[in-house]
Amino acid sequence: MKLNDIQKYLLKEIADLSDVPAGAYNIRSDSESVGRQSSANIDIMPKEGVSGLDIFIKPNTKGETVHIPVVMTKSGLKEQVYNDFFIGENADVEIVAGCGIDNCGAHDSQHDGIHRFYVGRNSKVRYVEKHYGSGSGQGKRILNPVTEVYMDEDSLVEMEMVQIKGVDDTTRTTVADLKEGAKLFVRERLMTHGDQRAVSVYTVNLNGKDSVADIVSRGVAREDSYQRLDLKIVGNAACKGHTECDSIIMDNGRILAVPALEANDVDASLVHEAAIGKIAGEQLVKLMTLGLTEAEAEEQIINGFLS
Repeated sequence: MKLNDIQKYLLKEIADLSDVPAGAYNIRSDSESVGRQSSANIDIMPKEGVSGLDIFIKPNTKGETVHIPVVMTKSGLKEQVYNDFFIGENADVEIVAGCGIDNCGAHDSQHDGIHRFYVGRNSKVRYVEKHYGSGSGQGKRILNPVTEVYMDEDSLVEMEMVQIKGVDDTTRTTVADLKEGAKLFVRERLMTHGDQRAVSVYTVNLNGKDSVADIVSRGVAREDSYQRLDLKIVGNAACKGHTECDSIIMDNGRILAVPALEANDVDASLVHEAAIGKIAGEQLVKLMTLGLTEAEAEEQIINGFLS
């Protein structure tokens, strides 16, 4: 697998890869697979008729990792990719995705990734998706991920959704359907600056008894950027749902949080929390007394907030 320095840099940022990963993987660069490997328990197969992959994880697979990062370095490139994950019963795996765009040209570059997860009974999945943009060009770096999660009985999915920096425009859509005893935990972290725009939309349907969803989003909007967060949980059974939006606003940034809770069962317990505000002055003063400048103190606070 031959990668240039920019491709290697992007892979490090989005997937913490400095070499070919162990286990199953597919590394995509500029609309082509530059490396693919299945394992004894995980099969990665290209789709027919559409760009994307089918990933089959056998029942009882334990402790394995699947890497499917995407990097883009050509200005003006636009693609839509469909990846479907079929996770067998009693599996316990980690899936690392993410996309990095380096755009040094005048034309917009865009990646729309649609990931669908079919999680078998009593399986556990940890999913990590990081987005990153770089490059000195005037063309935008646009990322529009769609994540669909269909969870069977007593399954568990933990999702880490991160937008590191440099993404000019993004609409992030997540839909989940949970059966009895299924549990979904989402931790989203994103930062915008300049005139960037970031919209996150979550719709979680708690359809089974004792299903649980916990969605926490933390965001920082700097300069003239805009963030919108739509969080909706629908309780269709005796279930528990919790959403939380915790945001820092700076400069001329704008943030809109739109919570929605829909209870269709008398035993559905749904809660939403939201807080938007600037960095507290006493936090800055405390760090500045330790020798930091105001800018350095702000960075320390933001890094801690988004960690």
